[in-house]
Amino acid sequence: MQSRGSGPRPLSRISSIMLSMFATMASFYVAGRLWQDAQNRVYLIKELDRRTGQGQSAISVDETLKLVACRHQQKKLAALEMELAAARHEGFIGQYSSETNGTYSRKRLLVVIGIVTEFGRKKHRDAVRKSWLSTGAAMKKLESEKGVVARFVIGRSANRGDGLDREIDDENSQTKDFIVLDNHVEASEEGPKKTKLFLVYAADTWDAEFYAKVNDDVYVNIDALGTMLASHLDKPRVYIGCMKSGEVFSESSHKWFEPEWWKFGDGKSYFRHASGEMFVVSRAVAQFISINKSVLRTYAHDDVSVGSWMVGLDVKHVNEGKLCCSSWSSGLSLH
Repeated sequence: MQSRGSGPRPLSRISSIMLSMFATMASFYVAGRLWQDAQNRVYLIKELDRRTGQGQSAISVDETLKLVACRHQQKKLAALEMELAAARHEGFIGQYSSETNGTYSRKRLLVVIGIVTEFGRKKHRDAVRKSWLSTGAAMKKLESEKGVVARFVIGRSANRGDGLDREIDDENSQTKDFIVLDNHVEASEEGPKKTKLFLVYAADTWDAEFYAKVNDDVYVNIDALGTMLASHLDKPRVYIGCMKSGEVFSESSHKWFEPEWWKFGDGKSYFRHASGEMFVVSRAVAQFISINKSVLRTYAHDDVSVGSWMVGLDVKHVNEGKLCCSSWSSGLSLH
């Protein structure tokens, strides 16, 4: 005989064991899921860092010190530029400055002039050469004595190496007075980019006080230009030209159509900018254009494009009457 209450004990022991096994398995499952979720989160974070670059955002102590030192040098340079401008204002600098570097002395050019031209305009170029652009030995003398460099600016044909390109190369081999922009294709609608590329090339190639753009049908009085520019040597950031504004045309059939017309507001009026026949920028402005060439937006016209770059800068706008058409008595000239 069995005593009372002893019958169900084996069943209770089995239930307890099964419950314990189930709890253990559940614990392993939950732990496994938690570990897997954690691994997934780590992977997603690493992938996000890889795709967004956030994983490289930390700046080391050395890099921070370099940034601080660079900013310190920039402040020193700004102070020196102010002292130089004050010295020029007091008359300690001549028509164009000279710099000495230990064993040699060199003169900074007064101005680099880019004469924007196109294919099929050789007669215009020859007229410029016969009137105000010196050639041969006289061109070298103009550079050494007056600090003036002048070159025709042109790009390449859409059909690279064709007769148009060969004509320019042949002409340049004789006159040696071209800047040929190999990375620019000549097209009427690409004029603003051409002007930007000239300023970049000139700023990177020649060290000058000023950089000027002029059309190939403009007569330039070099002496008058030199005198006018000398009066602005005390302005480190200057933009000189015949300042104007004007209507923005939104009709695609119009000669002066501006595809980006909507950016100029409801009044459809351009901001003040120098006329495209001729304008001048100082060395600091040309260097800014060179450094930021990849992000500077161009519009339908080169004068508007250059003017747009000046709007947000601390640049002195000089409305120079000598560069206005109304002051030109015969043809286009700077008196």
